[in-house]
Amino acid sequence: KRASVGRITAVIPYFGYARQDRKVQPRVPISARLLADLITTAGANRVLTVDLHAGQIQGFFNIPVDNLFATPVISGHMKEKYLNEIVVVSPDAGGVERARAFAKLLNVSLAIIDKRREVANVSHIMNVIGDVDGRDAIIFDDMIDTAGTITQGVKALKDKGARKIMAACTHAVLSGPAIERINNSELEAIVVTNTVSMDSKTEKCGKLTVLSIAPLMGEAIKRIHDGSSVSSLFV
Repeated sequence: KRASVGRITAVIPYFGYARQDRKVQPRVPISARLLADLITTAGANRVLTVDLHAGQIQGFFNIPVDNLFATPVISGHMKEKYLNEIVVVSPDAGGVERARAFAKLLNVSLAIIDKRREVANVSHIMNVIGDVDGRDAIIFDDMIDTAGTITQGVKALKDKGARKIMAACTHAVLSGPAIERINNSELEAIVVTNTVSMDSKTEKCGKLTVLSIAPLMGEAIKRIHDGSSVSSLFV
């Protein structure tokens, strides 16, 4: 701003605090709104991000927000590698819309894991809704944090007769015991994107495949700079 730039676009592949988008109990902050206010106050004219945890976060801003989806990047990889009696699985009810869109791209069916979360970062799997018996499953979510939900989901799917189980997500936060849980689980593979930087321990995980969203982000940045439409990127 002090250098008299014409406009500023904040490129934020992983929007932090996105899970704190509402008050789930008294006296807790809505940190996603605070971050939105900070970005706007700092002088950004536009925000470019990928797979917001909740699309409604766009409403926290008074500036344009382009929320790109990494689903086409991940589905393209899956079509090349894993398409044999596949079912896409949502790890909870809140992710059904996201998983349904992914299943539609792959032209496969959808199942849902009914989950109850007692405290933060601790979850308990209750039931699997849908037919997974004798099929390969892809658990699809926007992010994987401690990997508790994913690894418990693997157990639930195995109990229901699933064969190979993969996982896929956009944001590989992979904090705390995540890598250990993944390595000790029956997950065949986990496909993520590079929206979050990884440490050396994470990079060495043999089950992990990291896809680049640089082409998607680069095309969006180019179109914003040229003043052309970015609508076709929201697939």
